[in-house]
Amino acid sequence: MKSIFLSLLLAPLVCLAQTKKPTGTINQVNTGHAIQITLKPYQNTKVYIGSNYGKSKVIADSCVLNEKSEGVFIGKQKLTPGIYFIVSPKYAILFDFIIDDAQHFKITADTLALNNVEITGSKENELFKSYSKSINELGTQLSGIELNFKNAKNTIDSNSFKAAYIQKDKEIKDKRKSFMESNPNSMMSYLLNVMQRPEVPEAPIVNGNKDSLYPFYYVKNHFWDNVVFNDNRLIRTPFFEDKLDEYFKNYVSREPDSIIEEVQYMLTVAKTGKEIYPFLLFKFTNKYISPEFMGQDKVFLHIYQNFFAKGDTSLLNEASKKSIKERAYSMMANQLGLAAPQLVLNDLQEKKISLYDIKSPYTFIAFWDPTCGHCKVEIPRVDSFYKAAWKDLNVTVLSVNINAKEIPAWKTFIKEHHLDNWKHAYQTDEDLNKEIQAGKPTTIHQLYDVFKTPTFYLLDSNKKIIAKNLTIEQFNDFLMTTNKKGSK
Repeated sequence: MKSIFLSLLLAPLVCLAQTKKPTGTINQVNTGHAIQITLKPYQNTKVYIGSNYGKSKVIADSCVLNEKSEGVFIGKQKLTPGIYFIVSPKYAILFDFIIDDAQHFKITADTLALNNVEITGSKENELFKSYSKSINELGTQLSGIELNFKNAKNTIDSNSFKAAYIQKDKEIKDKRKSFMESNPNSMMSYLLNVMQRPEVPEAPIVNGNKDSLYPFYYVKNHFWDNVVFNDNRLIRTPFFEDKLDEYFKNYVSREPDSIIEEVQYMLTVAKTGKEIYPFLLFKFTNKYISPEFMGQDKVFLHIYQNFFAKGDTSLLNEASKKSIKERAYSMMANQLGLAAPQLVLNDLQEKKISLYDIKSPYTFIAFWDPTCGHCKVEIPRVDSFYKAAWKDLNVTVLSVNINAKEIPAWKTFIKEHHLDNWKHAYQTDEDLNKEIQAGKPTTIHQLYDVFKTPTFYLLDSNKKIIAKNLTIEQFNDFLMTTNKKGSK
């Protein structure tokens, strides 16, 4: 799934370098951008302008240098402002520069002296160069102090280096603050605003007790100060996506509803951003379509129902539209807390067995295929946990064979591995065809999102789904913890 959306995102951007160039001189063409470059010693070869796209790097434009190492990056459309870089013919990044709304300037550089790059006709790049030089010097000094601190041989030295580190760090912050106050409307100040994190305040004393949660909520509430999520410039920086990941990792609860609240806000605000909106939409889609934590697929379902299903499929190609729709419909019936979809199947004796006729405090459903190599490893492991602990908790294991063409292999496996205490069942081809002919919109695969084997679910006594998409060890831990809470 992820590769589909990644290619969808990157393809339009990479193609920017392949668009047909306007002809004529800079003055003859009404251009959106015209960046002259002299880049020695390259001659009669193509060089590129690269751009950040979140954590990725893509080609934004190209030009051919002549025998004098001169060329022009020229186009009718303006480039989205942000941090860009010059890329060599062999795709090595040479140096960074700023692109703001003024996109007619000149770059002069020599690969043997990249510390002396000259950019004329761009005030933003003058500010960028000046600030970078001073802040890099302070950063080098800070790194030296940090190294000394790590190598301190006694407490006195350690305290001395710590004080020096704090002082130098303050100098850097003061330098940044002074620059932003002096150049409040500059592109550089905007980038610094996006980059910085709030200072963590001291916990205040409330009614004689320290409010230990205050610093956390202060940072969370001020994390995005001066950042508006419909600003396309955000994704043309190398630090926005890292900051976004840090926010969701450290300041947003893993509970799906908490994530949904954040995602809904960001996507709603970003809607008017031509580039930032699809970037965020597909980032969140990729993250939660196969989430790291159980239950967070609810976030993907929310995104589908509130964005894709309301018209944003225009951002997808046909293959992606089909994939994302099928994925969403496969999740709708098996969310945590919902009643498990009914299963009426045939058992080993070809008698009908119904999921809801099973009376048990817990029902563990294992969907598997007797020809699946991974299933042959995992199903006996389930039985080991069952015999060691689950049986004593009155867990009922319902083993569902999803490959009706391999009934003999299925029965042989059950017999050889002594899976005698489980309930075993499968859906006949006849029953499946009846469902299809009756116009039933979903099959077992869709109802239980069985697109890989084995797939496991844990149900409570009312057949509500209480756990899914866990390892067998995690299911065991979940069962032990849940049962202990229930006993109390």
